[in-house]
Amino acid sequence: MCGAGVLPARMAEEARRQGWRVVAFAFGHAPGLDGHADLIVPSRITEIGPVLAALQHERVSAALFSGKFWLGDVLKTARSDAAGEAIAAQAGALTDGSLATVVVDTLGALGVEVLDQRGFVGDWLTSRAVLGTRTPTDAEWSDVRSGLVVARICADASIGQTVVVKRGVVTAVEALEGTTETIRRGGDLAGPGAVAVKAVAREHDYRFDAPTIGVETIAAAAAIDVRVLAVEAGRVLIMDRAATVSAANRAGIALVAVDDSDLAG
Repeated sequence: MCGAGVLPARMAEEARRQGWRVVAFAFGHAPGLDGHADLIVPSRITEIGPVLAALQHERVSAALFSGKFWLGDVLKTARSDAAGEAIAAQAGALTDGSLATVVVDTLGALGVEVLDQRGFVGDWLTSRAVLGTRTPTDAEWSDVRSGLVVARICADASIGQTVVVKRGVVTAVEALEGTTETIRRGGDLAGPGAVAVKAVAREHDYRFDAPTIGVETIAAAAAIDVRVLAVEAGRVLIMDRAATVSAANRAGIALVAVDDSDLAG
């Protein structure tokens, strides 16, 4: 189940390497996907009936969700097809947890198991480390620590996963707009020298979403002089890791993966 971005191709490649036949349902622009899928089925988030029928026709036994699916597309659409409306009605609210439960039940009734994405991302999950050439200053580490605490609270509350901090002041909290736009907004309000932190809810369901950053994230941070980008180690994917680290180095941004040990400061 492929949303937008480079992650679907990465996961399709790994799935094929593991011996799976890959049928890709393409809901968004996923460059490189055609090189790693046995079959690509163009799909729409508002037309779920044909997707369910294709799953049965192709005798699909397991599903991977990958890439960016924009909830805004659903909110802006007046009506989905009957299958989509039934899923929305069962979920009640269009929140991640509610939708996940109904989707698992719907696919399970077809004999389709939803798999954890982390088994198909290779080395894009990283352990605690300073990933680039620049190390945060003491003041920046202080903002990383406070940002990690706030980002986790927001993620646990299903608000968003990213916060921007400068000198202990939170200048932006992610909502529907996503990580990149949050960094732009928070960095603009903070001025040069802000710190962006991305964390993940403790009960996050990696079957449906693998939180990510990438080259685009670095570009957004560099454009408004955010000086540090911190992600929760082992829980946030760094897409195209080598290119992302290289971009951070060129921009003079400290790119770090942090965990609970960093909170001790």
